[in-house]
Amino acid sequence: MDILQVIILSIVEGVIELLPISSTGHMIVVSHLMNIPQNSTHVNFEIAVQLSAILAVCYQYLDKLRRGLDLWKKVLVSFIPTGIVGLLFYKEITALFSVTTVALTFILGGIVFLVVEWFYREDKCTTRSLEDITYRQSLMVGVAQVFSLIPGTSRSGATIIGGLLSNLDRKAATEFSFLCAIPVILTATLFSMYKNLENLDTGDIYILIVGFVVTFITTLLTVRLFLKYVEKYNFVPFGIYRIVFGLILLLFFS
Repeated sequence: MDILQVIILSIVEGVIELLPISSTGHMIVVSHLMNIPQNSTHVNFEIAVQLSAILAVCYQYLDKLRRGLDLWKKVLVSFIPTGIVGLLFYKEITALFSVTTVALTFILGGIVFLVVEWFYREDKCTTRSLEDITYRQSLMVGVAQVFSLIPGTSRSGATIIGGLLSNLDRKAATEFSFLCAIPVILTATLFSMYKNLENLDTGDIYILIVGFVVTFITTLLTVRLFLKYVEKYNFVPFGIYRIVFGLILLLFFS
């Protein structure tokens, strides 16, 4: 990987990781277009940028997380269903991965977003802040998050949908989705490090540093801009985008 490829992939990771459009499909396309080999350097890079993205979320919500033990408990409750299913069915989930699966879940997820938005009424929502989220709502979001184990579903998309169906307004659902990413991505990153211990080295340290920094900055900007967006608009454009992108994957990459 050269420095330009590192910057481009880092920006893609930073922008896509927390948006409801799945980073998996985009990383497949971008890596393919730039002819990036799936070697040990790429594995190390993915670990670095995922860790960077989650640290950016922690930085954004540092005050709330530092002062809110109750909030931490709710985030951990949301992680329980995904943690259990992911642990029990790791091999089966891994076997699901293919470009066709990613494309189809992109399309299905887009349709779900459009249907949910069609019936959703924000003026009837009972929960409008992170502090007001109940443990029951946290668990419901966690159950929705289980579907993100299917490649291409989008962890962010699944948890936002779970939040909307649990009577959270769009901003609260989005913010809780960001926080739900902390244990999920952190666990996935640590597991990836464990599975690839023999590939971990510091031979390409400059690639890891550049990727880490660019991803951190991009993720932080994306979080802040996305929150401004959801205060004014709905998720319909993301649903349409998912359907179009899924069709492109089917046509050109499956």
